[in-house]
Amino acid sequence: MSDWISFYDFKHSVIYVNARHRDVHYRSIAQDIRAYVPSAQANVLDYGCGEASSADLLAAACGHLSMVEAAPNVRAALAARYVGNGKISVLTPDEAAARAPGTFDLIVMHSVAQYLATAELDRLLAIFRRLLKPDGLVIIGDIVPPRLAAPMAALALLRFGAANEFFLAAVFGLMRIFVSDYLRLKKRHGLSHYTEAAMLARLAAAGFVATRAARNIGHNQWRMTFLGRAV
Repeated sequence: MSDWISFYDFKHSVIYVNARHRDVHYRSIAQDIRAYVPSAQANVLDYGCGEASSADLLAAACGHLSMVEAAPNVRAALAARYVGNGKISVLTPDEAAARAPGTFDLIVMHSVAQYLATAELDRLLAIFRRLLKPDGLVIIGDIVPPRLAAPMAALALLRFGAANEFFLAAVFGLMRIFVSDYLRLKKRHGLSHYTEAAMLARLAAAGFVATRAARNIGHNQWRMTFLGRAV
């Protein structure tokens, strides 16, 4: 995980093909998460939020938004971007884990599980179970299935680009992946993949009654989102 954190701590054209891609990516995620916010007073945790350029959209729908980011440069940029928004806090993973039990109404971890070993995922699910209110909801998004992950991710990006006016940039972005550090890291460490049954089993073992959501958060509908409530 540390190698992935170091990779994402710096701007790369392979992550977002241009600024428009980055902005519509985070806006779509914020809008999808916003639909799950249970009330205007809800305390929300977004774990592994990345650049989160539309976090204010999510914060406007809840009482307070805590964003957790492990990459120090990204975290510093988040803190600077939202310094004037009293409804947003930017935390380290350790600061989030130290919060009191039952703090959050909604906990979201989107597009992070694929970079974690299964033991680390289980550790985080146990932390989420402790931090979640008894009637709260945990969302684990962008789970990568074992089959056709790479071609479906490429197809989803091209469709997303066509719908949001960055198709040609998406084509060139896919070409850059083949000579990128991302591909080298992926070959060295791999990504964690889960079937629907396997992810439901992990959530159950962590103390959640879970279901697969009707659609994944974000643009890639080949991947999966899971909703869990405390047993």
